[in-house]
Amino acid sequence: MQQKRNIQIIEWEDLDKRKFYSFGVFMTMAIRATVYPATLIRTRLQVQKGKSLYSGTYDAFCKILRAEGLRGLYRGFMVTTFTLISGQAYITTYELVRKYVSNYSKDNTLKSLVAGGSASLVAQSITVPIDVISQQLMMQGQGEHLTRFKIKPETALEAKHPVFFGQTRNIIGQIFAADGIRGFYRGYVASLLTYIPNSAVWWPFYHFYAEQLSKMAPSDCPHLVLQAMAGPLAAATASTVTNPMDVIRARVQVISIAPDMYCLACATECVYIYNKTQTNIKNQFI
Repeated sequence: MQQKRNIQIIEWEDLDKRKFYSFGVFMTMAIRATVYPATLIRTRLQVQKGKSLYSGTYDAFCKILRAEGLRGLYRGFMVTTFTLISGQAYITTYELVRKYVSNYSKDNTLKSLVAGGSASLVAQSITVPIDVISQQLMMQGQGEHLTRFKIKPETALEAKHPVFFGQTRNIIGQIFAADGIRGFYRGYVASLLTYIPNSAVWWPFYHFYAEQLSKMAPSDCPHLVLQAMAGPLAAATASTVTNPMDVIRARVQVISIAPDMYCLACATECVYIYNKTQTNIKNQFI
């Protein structure tokens, strides 16, 4: 087990694999259930143009809760549970690549950078189809006018005898009919350009923040507290860097604009926002 200052770095060979995978699935599920409403709100805010639907996070939360109820904040949640597979693939790839790179370099930052990027490449290959489906479900309700695919009304028979994953099957059928298998990998490149850098940035910054916090914290401060603080700080840093690409990814997957056409649309929107901001600044001085 490597040590750097007073922060222990747990390597692959140090892990109890049985506990690691069993507790990992449980913890991942619990965390995703907790943050899912924020994920849904983020998706709707990213896809809307300007403030056409919501003025901000709190406004979106209140409007969704008022119009769609608590269930509205969990649209598509059951579909995202399948990403537990990609989550396990991610962490396994990360640890194995990190172990492999350690044969050539002992630099912790380099190992984290390479392993994080490689893990995202593997995970996104599994996750993208699930994301495409779940994001279409997230947009139903108040945001359904912003997406290509809308859930068809239930027939009398379907209302009387609900079909398991009925809405999901409905969306899957529409995507396949419109775009075939390729439709489930729409935005794949955008996802890679979002999550590979995100992961590659998160791990080095996680270790960086943990080390810096260990210098400032009392010597008897538990490692768990330092790690619990370093994680959100690293996530905030990584999200700040990759958020612009994440917006493009969400819009390509939900609105289904071809990536080459979306570049033009994105540039047009940026010019629009810039001009509007300049106008607002000028008006403040008139």
